[in-house]
Amino acid sequence: MPLTHLTAGFLPLLDSALLVLAHEKGFAATEGLELHLVRETSWANIRDRAAIGHFDIAQMLAPMPLAASLGLTPIATPMIAPIVLGLGNNAITVSAELWHAMADQGAPGDLAAGPAGAALARVVAASPRKLRFCVVHQTSSHNYELRYWLAASGIVPDRDIEIVVLPPPLLPDALGTGGIDGYCVGEPWNSIGVATRGAHIATVKASIWQSSPDKVIGMRASWADRHPDLVAALIRAIYRAGIWCADPANHPEAARIMSAPAYLDTASAIVARALTGRLDIGGGVTSQVRDYFIPHAGAANFPWKSHALWYYSQMVRWGEVTQGSANATTAAATFRPDLYRTALAPLGMPVPSADFKTDGAHATPSIIAATTGSLTMGPDLFFDGAIFDPDALESYIATQRPTA
Repeated sequence: MPLTHLTAGFLPLLDSALLVLAHEKGFAATEGLELHLVRETSWANIRDRAAIGHFDIAQMLAPMPLAASLGLTPIATPMIAPIVLGLGNNAITVSAELWHAMADQGAPGDLAAGPAGAALARVVAASPRKLRFCVVHQTSSHNYELRYWLAASGIVPDRDIEIVVLPPPLLPDALGTGGIDGYCVGEPWNSIGVATRGAHIATVKASIWQSSPDKVIGMRASWADRHPDLVAALIRAIYRAGIWCADPANHPEAARIMSAPAYLDTASAIVARALTGRLDIGGGVTSQVRDYFIPHAGAANFPWKSHALWYYSQMVRWGEVTQGSANATTAAATFRPDLYRTALAPLGMPVPSADFKTDGAHATPSIIAATTGSLTMGPDLFFDGAIFDPDALESYIATQRPTA
């Protein structure tokens, strides 16, 4: 039986792994799909090419389908995300000069977001110039995580610190030439900055917000409506790739596959750092980061509508979209747990029964109800102790306004 051809866009980041592995390990072919993977150079290209139909599907920043559906993109196109490509993977990396200044101000070098942010706040207060940090896209998890970390640390983004946008592969060189002082990005670009530019990883996504999403598979809502069987097959292929990638015994092979020129084009040892969570954070220091990248465990691939609403809350916070029930409904509708459940039902796998959950209340693993039995979820704390309850969205947004 011939395979159905799908064109899929991706960026050279570790969290394209499940998409790549679905192709390379045959999980997509088992589901009747032939994935044609197209490596892109920027998230803006992914966004625009997906909108005009060059890509059937694409690796996307988790907030990107929201932005497209809310009309925040040049080609406003309703999009959906029926599956998540894992949790974690981001870090905030700074230049050697800035790290030395942070260390002098008490940064302990253990990747903890709170002490690192407090040290940076003292550096910013004493700096004769405005520091410049970089993110990979305006409507990216990186932008919202960086801003959240800064604001909770007493630094007002845009007023106290400048935030600019560059594609991920350009960040280490921009840091090395002094064009920026730090950046928030996914692997391997933090490790490459450490290895080639003497950079230092100051903190990680897993410390700012535990078990939080970063990339999704996104697609035009109209395409998904026309091809429900293809969407279901794709979800199953990505899900199986996540199971395979989560097995430590497969990490060496996964690192070799992802390090190839067609994908990350870097040393497999660099790729392996994020897969294992054993990071060289700079200055010869190695740190074992628990849950740095989670490809499958803890319902890592489930598209929680509450996660979509958290990103919406940050879009409101930073003035990108107006607050209102219609926009909140549109944002939540972009994540499609209904499609996820339907696709996995034939496999009999446990899937969360609810569409929404509270984040920030669990310091240890917790049990939730699933379609068959139960699931163990990982810790989900925000570093500042905040609680995000989607049932209290309006009051949460009220507490999230930037400091004047």
